[in-house]
Amino acid sequence: MDHLKKPDWLKVKLPSNQACFEVSQLLKRQGLNTICQSARCPNLGQCWEKKTATFLILGNICTRNCGFCGVRKGQPLPVNEHEPEALLQAVKEMALRYVVVTSVTRDDLPDGGASLFARVIYLIKENFPDTKVEVLIPDFKGEEEPLRQVLEAGPDVLNHNLETTLNIYPLINRPAANYYRSLRVLSRAKAYGAVTKSGLMLGLGESSDDLKQALTDLRESGCDLLTMGQYLQPSRRQVPITRFYTPEEFSGWQEFALSLGFKQVVAGPLVRSSYQAKSLYESLRSPG
Repeated sequence: MDHLKKPDWLKVKLPSNQACFEVSQLLKRQGLNTICQSARCPNLGQCWEKKTATFLILGNICTRNCGFCGVRKGQPLPVNEHEPEALLQAVKEMALRYVVVTSVTRDDLPDGGASLFARVIYLIKENFPDTKVEVLIPDFKGEEEPLRQVLEAGPDVLNHNLETTLNIYPLINRPAANYYRSLRVLSRAKAYGAVTKSGLMLGLGESSDDLKQALTDLRESGCDLLTMGQYLQPSRRQVPITRFYTPEEFSGWQEFALSLGFKQVVAGPLVRSSYQAKSLYESLRSPG
């Protein structure tokens, strides 16, 4: 299964222009990480050419070992308390009007890193009140207080990925209970009044019925915005791809998701959680 030939629609060009170099140098200068690099995102070149990036806070080593993810696993370094200020400087230098911030999962921290998320949001809002902030958060072990900290900081979008269908969770080294935990994160955020967003990967072995159920569960949890993309095996250490979905199949799933009541959906082979995040937010069919 891990030797499936990559179809033409998944082939992307390598980053090569001046804008990519400038983003790379800025990130190095500020000591910042991005999920673009850590997760080996295929859209890195396209996004960096536009001088956008998804910031990865709380270091680049994750305390969990999910079977699909290319981010480093192990014992994280201590939290860099100056990271929010460094990120703010990057937002200024890149003249960003829409910022996406995510993190590794930090189960070693009492609040899972929620306070740092909140500081980042507050700093950006205080200094650039017209800039929108989307946060892609971990589940904080299902605890309500860390989630409340993040929500009270006022992110414009609260994103938390369900990732895949219920039956695939054990295959990616996640307990099935975490599926329902993630749905609760979204429903609690929606109850708080947030614009909620989630994402699914296709190609891990899910059936059509499995996928329909996951989409239904997300919508019933109050999820507003959705991304759907092709799972790509970061390395041979991660679980293999079982199949490649065609662009036409993604279009079909997009239509199905919209029929369930999602406010907006982006689906395609190269779509990732923060893909066209600004456009997706701005194209909301109705507020909230």
